[in-house]
Amino acid sequence: MRETSRLLPGESVQGVVMERTMRKEKLPGGSACPVARAADLVGDRWSLLIIRDAFDGVRRFGDFRDSLGVSSNILTLRLKMLVDEGILEIVPASDGTAYQEYRLTKKGQEFFPVVVTLRQWGEAHLFRKGEKHSVLIERDTGKAVKKLSLTRNDGRSLKASETVVRKPASDSDKT
Repeated sequence: MRETSRLLPGESVQGVVMERTMRKEKLPGGSACPVARAADLVGDRWSLLIIRDAFDGVRRFGDFRDSLGVSSNILTLRLKMLVDEGILEIVPASDGTAYQEYRLTKKGQEFFPVVVTLRQWGEAHLFRKGEKHSVLIERDTGKAVKKLSLTRNDGRSLKASETVVRKPASDSDKT
C-alpha cells in the first residue's frame, strides 16, 4: 500500500486516505452475498448521488461537483471507481468541445430500479405528510412513476417473510 508521503502528481493526502478507507471497507476475498458486493461498489453517499445525477442528465465533472457540493478530490475518486467498475464510461463531450463527459453504461443503466426503489422508500419514510420533495415522473405522460413492487412467480405480491436466502455450501460442507 502506498504511503501518503509518496503522493502522485495531483493527489492529496485526504484523497489517498479516502481511497484506503474505501478499500478497507470492502469484504476480504469478495462475498458470496450480492448485496454485500453491490454495497462495496455503490454503498457510499457520493457514489449513489453521482449515479442519481447521471440518470438526471449530468455529464461533466464540474456539473457533478456543482450539483452535489462535493470536493473535487472525492468526486475524482468516486468517478474513477465508477468508471473502473463499468458503471460509467468516459466519452467525448457531446458538444464537440475538448471536454470529456461521463455516461452511464448498460451496467449503470441497469441500476435504475435500485435508484427508484431507494427514492420511493425515502418518499414514504423520510418526509412529513405534505412536505414537498422532488417527484420522478414519466417523461411522456407527466404522471408520477408507479410504486415498484415485487411479485411472486404467480403474480401475487411478494413479502420479505415469504423469501429465504439460499447460501452456497462452504468448502468444509463438501467433505
